[in-house]
Amino acid sequence: MIAQFDTFEINPIHEGDAWKVCDLMIANAERFKRYFPKTLEQNLNPTLSQLFVEIKVKQFNKREEFLFTLKHSETRELVGLIYIKELDWDKKQGEFAYCIGYTFEGKGLTSKAIYTLTQYAFEILGLETLQIITHKDNLSSVSIATKNNFEWQKTLKNGFTPLGEKSLDMELYELYKS
Repeated sequence: MIAQFDTFEINPIHEGDAWKVCDLMIANAERFKRYFPKTLEQNLNPTLSQLFVEIKVKQFNKREEFLFTLKHSETRELVGLIYIKELDWDKKQGEFAYCIGYTFEGKGLTSKAIYTLTQYAFEILGLETLQIITHKDNLSSVSIATKNNFEWQKTLKNGFTPLGEKSLDMELYELYKS
């Protein structure tokens, strides 16, 4: 376990998480399809989820990408996923990406998880710059960034293209290790 807060815990992804990841993705498919299309696409059934988890465990162990689960400590329900991705070890930089199930939205859990994983990224992984890239209309994500002292840097023109949509300008927030 990486950390625990309230009645929730953060753990690295592991082989036993496949069914839970599949359940989270399917139950929240409408919510996740715009900003998490690749993760959703890779978890549309249990077989795909097993392959997804196996790949993510290998990437975690090779320090290529870190995927963490956010679970309720008592029920073991998977409530969200948090990535540290787009790692540049020369620049000591990584990017957060996160999603949370609709029944847990608005409770501050993602903000607390990002706070906790920021400390982990700086102290354990040795990163010095963390990024959050979000659309200006994704107010929950903007709030997570600002609550955690990430500062707006710039607008990334055509920074992301959701499936079946035109490219969107995205907002880049960064936090530096002090």
